Amino acid sequence: MTIRDIRPETFPWFRYEGYSFSLGLTDGTTAWLSGHSASEFDPETKHIVVRGGMTEQTETAYAKIQAVLNAEGFDFEDVVRVVENVTAHGADRYSEAVLVRERIFGTNRPTVVTVMVERLLRPAAFIEIEVTATKAKAQTYIGDSDSNLHRTVVTEVADGTVYLPTMLPFDSAGNLIAEGDFAGQYRFCLERAGELLAGVGLDLSHVVKTIDYSATETRDVYRKCGRPRKELLGPVYPGAAGILMDRLHAPGVLVAIDVMASRHTPIAVNPGWSRYDTLTYNPGVRAGRMLFMSGFAALDPETQEALFPGDVLAQTEYVYESINQVLAAAGGGPQNLIKTIEYVCPDGLADYRRVADVRKRLLREPWPASTGAICSGLLRPEFLIEVDPMAIFL
Repeated sequence: MTIRDIRPETFPWFRYEGYSFSLGLTDGTTAWLSGHSASEFDPETKHIVVRGGMTEQTETAYAKIQAVLNAEGFDFEDVVRVVENVTAHGADRYSEAVLVRERIFGTNRPTVVTVMVERLLRPAAFIEIEVTATKAKAQTYIGDSDSNLHRTVVTEVADGTVYLPTMLPFDSAGNLIAEGDFAGQYRFCLERAGELLAGVGLDLSHVVKTIDYSATETRDVYRKCGRPRKELLGPVYPGAAGILMDRLHAPGVLVAIDVMASRHTPIAVNPGWSRYDTLTYNPGVRAGRMLFMSGFAALDPETQEALFPGDVLAQTEYVYESINQVLAAAGGGPQNLIKTIEYVCPDGLADYRRVADVRKRLLREPWPASTGAICSGLLRPEFLIEVDPMAIFL
């Protein structure tokens, strides 16, 4: 069994050859797709453009996703996880995207993650959608009715990976929990994840990855999430990423958490970086065939010094070299990388196009699926980019 990139015979939106990412990757059983927006090549202007409002853009994105899925014999009924990256200027129209999704998926109920981003790489884009599909779904658990964004569907696939929806600090009646209390909201989100995991016979010790999206104003108090993580997670701490956004899902929300778990016993993967001895996350966690990694920024793992301030290309090179070190510690290399998410700060956008050259030099074909989004900031103000990777060992 090998990983190969997905190459549709017909993909009318743009020529996808030559990029440093694939439209999607597959091992024949599972497909991991890049994020897809409504971007398309305009033959008149010779530029990539984005047209339409939220409904039209969502329909275009799903049409592209269907073309990629169908190229390898997958369809919407095989989709188990949907990540919808919604911009600040599209957030008020998100309900339109929900209606399109529900119409397209019909009776299929994938796990849905909604990420509120500052904006996308195409400024006119309201939404970018990333999906995971598999022909080997193990089980789906649907919890009690939830009045906020229907965050109740947990999906387990045959390789033991368990996908949870976005965890938000609302109770089942829609009341905001711990208003103004970042650590309190963080704790509630983790506890809610534990309740959903119980529906598939697991608990928080099975968590292998967390991505938390916190309000920009929480940067100075972010360290307070350490206590609930230490008390609720582990004994093998998961991989983790922390991203700042000016606007989250609703007024008063200070943090939203994306959680993945595994039925396999988690194993910490560390190239030997001592700084992780006192942290509540690991550089990587191996669970079955999957390697769930933390988000990486240009931080020296020993001195904890932020490196290459103001230089997004140097930071990106350092990041991907660090990712390759974790892959090597797990017994692999860049050929095992299946997906990356690149979070870029506004100050890093001027040179961001040149990041593709760094990827081509440090990664390997078939290029991983990839999604790029613009965040309001990262946990250290010197950081311009953070990369969230995932790998597989067949």
